[in-house]
Amino acid sequence: MFYVTTPIYYPNAPPHLGHAYTTIYADVLARYHRLIGDDTFFMTGNDEHGLKLQRAAEKKGIHPQQLVDEMEKIYRNYWRMLDISYDHFIRTTHDYHMEVVKHAISKLYDKGLIYKASYAGWYCADCEKYYSPGEYVEIDGKPYCPIHRKPLEFLEEETYYFKLSEFEDYMIKLLSGKDIVYPRSYALEVLNKIKAEGLRDVSIARPKERVWWGVEVPFDKNYTVYVWFDALLNYISGIGYLRDMERFNKYWSSVHHVIGKDILWFHTAIWFSVLKALEIEPPRKLIVHAFLLNRGLKMGKSAGNVIPIEALVERYHGSDGVRYILMRIFNHTKDVPVSNQLFDNIYNSELADNYGNLVRRIGVLVLKKLKGEVSGEDIDEELSRSITSTVEKYNKAMENYDVSTAINTVAELLRKANAYINNVKPWEKQEPRREMYSLIETLYAATTMLHPIIPGATSRVFKAFNTDLVNPKEIQPGMNDYYHVSEAPILFKKVKTR
Repeated sequence: MFYVTTPIYYPNAPPHLGHAYTTIYADVLARYHRLIGDDTFFMTGNDEHGLKLQRAAEKKGIHPQQLVDEMEKIYRNYWRMLDISYDHFIRTTHDYHMEVVKHAISKLYDKGLIYKASYAGWYCADCEKYYSPGEYVEIDGKPYCPIHRKPLEFLEEETYYFKLSEFEDYMIKLLSGKDIVYPRSYALEVLNKIKAEGLRDVSIARPKERVWWGVEVPFDKNYTVYVWFDALLNYISGIGYLRDMERFNKYWSSVHHVIGKDILWFHTAIWFSVLKALEIEPPRKLIVHAFLLNRGLKMGKSAGNVIPIEALVERYHGSDGVRYILMRIFNHTKDVPVSNQLFDNIYNSELADNYGNLVRRIGVLVLKKLKGEVSGEDIDEELSRSITSTVEKYNKAMENYDVSTAINTVAELLRKANAYINNVKPWEKQEPRREMYSLIETLYAATTMLHPIIPGATSRVFKAFNTDLVNPKEIQPGMNDYYHVSEAPILFKKVKTR
């Protein structure tokens, strides 16, 4: 069983490369787990309430529902463009989700975990959160959002609070004892913050006169539910909480949340505490990644440094190039500066040359020398050992959520295959059966392992070589006794470096 989620995205603008970074990664995990036979459920979607969307709709002169309906289609089109294989696209304006939100906040209220009080503080509309002293940055003596680098608004209003402070001991025990956050350094970051600062109660409602676009608080119609509390509950509502508890219980025990490090606090201190209050087990794993940096800043709409997804899909001739590049540079702990040169080099050297050119050469040689027929022979011993070693390293990396390392191990196997073909020179032999069988078996193993990353290109190879996908854990040298090669596809056209 494997349930994987992305954060649900705020659709006040189309998705950009930062969103793609997270979503492709989750998709790769889902595709891998399907391949190894796990019952897999992959969910993404949109966070469709809150002040930011309310203001975006007002600026356009339309109702927020119209805006989010239009943006849903846009997001789905982008994920189709990137070959994202989600099982469910959740929207927080769906009735079933809003019922879960109302149930959850009512349950916490009935338990005495929600109370009304006034609040005065600095607020970021883009983050939709208050910042306490020490959390915001000061520019020219004025408080600014540490993420969006925009001036904070001072707000004073009555609100409803969730007694987060009551869960301080629980959170310390959970993060100290359970291996729940990956990499572990992020758990320690949150743990140290809690130990140093404690847990403060958090506002989970907004006055309707200011934020009317949201789920109405069931016990006070003058308020709407705070958008972050609303959004976090998508992870349970999307798999049937309340309406299909059998399905919920089936998948929740294996849930893996994929998030960027900027929303770590919400997904640990607040989310884990809310789940405890609702008497729901914490997630199996919270997988955190660092940022893509463009012009020195985290990529984001507010920073104005986004890289359009469609531009890269066009440049690299489809989704596979973009998927490979982003997963090749994927990093959990270190921010990755991106550049045109970096992307071009990875695409040309690793996809077009190391993989694509090898596919082409093997296909042409089998068609020319062996009339497309390759029967089982003894595999070159060094290649055989490399296949076995690569399969072991690849599966270990994928099980440890380390996609970039998994890709590197396959790339090294392909480099060995390229060195072998250059060394044995099968084009000089009349019937290079052993050589071509050794090469095609190596290519078959590599193509199977690359399938979760570049499913379009690998599917073309399987079709050209008349083979089928197998469980990556079952790959071994000499798996296939026979190959019938019908074409030698050109998978990737090199780009001119900029």
